[in-house]
Amino acid sequence: MTSSRTERIDKAVTLLRPGVPGPGGVWADVGCGDGIFTAALHRLTHPRGEIYAMDKSRRALEALERTFRESFPNAALHPVLADFTRPLTLPPLDGLVMANSLHFVRKKAPVLTRLAGLLKPGGRLIVVEYNTSRGNFAVPHPLDEAGFLSLARQAGLHEARIVARIPSTFLGEMYAGLAFRNAGNGEPFQG
Repeated sequence: MTSSRTERIDKAVTLLRPGVPGPGGVWADVGCGDGIFTAALHRLTHPRGEIYAMDKSRRALEALERTFRESFPNAALHPVLADFTRPLTLPPLDGLVMANSLHFVRKKAPVLTRLAGLLKPGGRLIVVEYNTSRGNFAVPHPLDEAGFLSLARQAGLHEARIVARIPSTFLGEMYAGLAFRNAGNGEPFQG
């Protein structure tokens, strides 16, 4: 693994750590791309964690699989070739990560509501995005912090909050937002 990739994974760990309670659990990294956040999630959930890494790019998933075979040969990684904006079948999840994927979706609420339905009661959603409301060619439909908090409520999630921020050379700042699926007893999760 190159030092540049390792540095990117370290930054991803910084963003995810406040939302990942510790080792274990069944997680999904939705829109995983090159697997930076998948690797960070593995670091935080290892040795008992199980990760479904999803992307619509076969090439990205093949690269992710190669990297994991080389760097994390014992990881419980399940690559899934799928478009997260369409209905999905996954096992009930303890957590779901969406890092730099929602900014490609114009109508976010229906997608996030459907994805939140994959979470177990009390399950966690972690969204990582650039903290900007101005889009560009690489971030066509941005989701700033306030937008995340509002979107989490629209999707029926509870206890939404911003749990981490890091500077970014691209668009100034990235944040990690955390929200929970209702605990199943009519009460929001108290995390």
